[in-house]
Amino acid sequence: MTVSRFDRRDHGPRLLTAPFAFFPVALTAVIFLSLLNKAWPLLSLKSLSSLLLSSIWLPSRGHFGLLPFVMGTLWVTITAFLLAVPVSILTSLYISEYAPARLKRIFQPVLDLLAGLPSVIYGMWGVLVLVPVVGKYLAPVFGHQSSGYSILAASMVLALMILPTIISVSVEVLNSVPLALKEAALSLGATRFEVIRYVVMKKSFPGILAACVLGLSRAFGETIAVLMVVGNVPVIPRSLFSPAYPLPALLANNYGEMMSIPGYESALNLAALLLLIIVVGFSIMARWYLVRISRRSG
Repeated sequence: MTVSRFDRRDHGPRLLTAPFAFFPVALTAVIFLSLLNKAWPLLSLKSLSSLLLSSIWLPSRGHFGLLPFVMGTLWVTITAFLLAVPVSILTSLYISEYAPARLKRIFQPVLDLLAGLPSVIYGMWGVLVLVPVVGKYLAPVFGHQSSGYSILAASMVLALMILPTIISVSVEVLNSVPLALKEAALSLGATRFEVIRYVVMKKSFPGILAACVLGLSRAFGETIAVLMVVGNVPVIPRSLFSPAYPLPALLANNYGEMMSIPGYESALNLAALLLLIIVVGFSIMARWYLVRISRRSG
């Protein structure tokens, strides 16, 4: 009787809160359909494959090849991810397992400060420091000529921007490993490094992977800082020292301008739709992999 009475009293709050639980899904669907509706005039005239596989971007002549922008997005984001992940994991391991308490109290405000800096600050730092370093020093070392405005400069800026996110979440995950597990491994004769490698990392791997995916999702959508240092040239990149033109930079530079050109607005909305699909696709694959890891470890 008590349980049923509780269920009746709980019925109202459950009905009240249920719509809010579905709101993120509904919002994502609305965004997708809105972009698809705006991109449809171009898709009704040209096939998606011809737009994705073409490298010619001449809106004034009706050519809207999106391949350089997709490739630029993938090059910059994946390179930044590869640069950021090893540094993030090693830093989080040091903060969690080795750093003294006084140093930990310093690290956390610094990470919060880096995470809260505006993107334009990172972009200005990239223009003033990284672009000259890449153009004058790094490119000649590897036998390339570059102005410095390149995938490498953009990736380094982007890697620095996602470091605080990955490190903060990873530290929280590492700190959540039960102390009893560590002490049990130490009591069996394991060294501190072996405890970290075989106990802490194994237990924390799904959470650290989730932190990396969170950083990757942010990297895909970053605009201003990347726009300032990547070069914004609509060509397919051939190396890390080549300029590129990622999808977010394309949207930030061009939306609202030259809309009198037929198909231009539809092409930009299609670019936004592609960016949404890429981010959601990566997130779904990462979630699927996390579920597999959890079932395997369970």
